[in-house]
Amino acid sequence: MPRTRARKREIRLDKRRFRDRRRCGAVFCDLTDFRRIATRSDKHDCNFASALALAAVITLWN
Repeated sequence: MPRTRARKREIRLDKRRFRDRRRCGAVFCDLTDFRRIATRSDKHDCNFASALALAAVITLWN
């Protein structure tokens, strides 16, 4: 987060939270590469959840 002179109160950077947030965003970005997940083409919630779990395992494995 860039710092600016106009900011009245300093916001401290928590490196651990920033790293975890970046990892979470990267996983969601990778999951959108799977067309079935990005378009939510499944009719039933359980099918979508299982496809999401499978895509997450494949994404995190690599």
